[in-house]
Amino acid sequence: MTRSLGEWTLALDGSALPDSSLVGGKAWSVARMSRLGLPVPPAIVITTRACAHFIETGGWPDSLADELETGIAWLEGETGRTFGRGPRPLLLSVRSGAPVSMPGMMDTVLNLGISEHTRSALADESGDDAFARDTHRRFLEMFCDIVMKGVIEPLDHDAEPAQWIETVQRAAGASLPPDVHGQLNSAITAVFESWNTRRAKRYRKHHDIPDSLGTAVTVQAMVFGNLDPESGTGVLFSRNPLSGDPEPFGEYL
Repeated sequence: MTRSLGEWTLALDGSALPDSSLVGGKAWSVARMSRLGLPVPPAIVITTRACAHFIETGGWPDSLADELETGIAWLEGETGRTFGRGPRPLLLSVRSGAPVSMPGMMDTVLNLGISEHTRSALADESGDDAFARDTHRRFLEMFCDIVMKGVIEPLDHDAEPAQWIETVQRAAGASLPPDVHGQLNSAITAVFESWNTRRAKRYRKHHDIPDSLGTAVTVQAMVFGNLDPESGTGVLFSRNPLSGDPEPFGEYL
């Protein structure tokens, strides 16, 4: 087993492969790549058992909040960054990951941890204020859509961040959680809830996937495909899936 942070949470440190039914396909793949020695951003995973508890009771398990705090501290130690503050802020992706593939059915939040303060720190570290602003804007759009269930047009690139937040809150009819820890908790809850959305239920019924599986939540340190000319994003395979030839295959931008 990978490093246990308690009853509901694991650190994907590459020491061993976890049970995919417990951590979902995404987290299992992260653990597998880490175990192979690939430079994978560190991650923790909240297991499918925690999701099942949430679906059954409507709330988090009692010890999950403390385990999550321990997990964030582990991520900070692994990255040399700090969550919610500078000078080197830690930003996170929060991704669903069921034990079976359900493409397009579940939810993801990126750039979580960006705020007024950490945006300035990110701008100083990267030397690119436009990149930091764009990271903040992208986060607010995604958080509004996935977590706050607000419907908005793309935010104005040239507006002030306070205007972005006002637009998000008006669209959602609710206040943005004031600190990044509250935002993380809300994002995790949104991923749990996405297991029982109408589209997810229909997908499972169509593909004969049991409702009892639940989804894991992978919380991983962010990397940025749009940071500079040496950055990119894409999908790569270790061999050609068409011919089987042992050569890299894929697309990237």
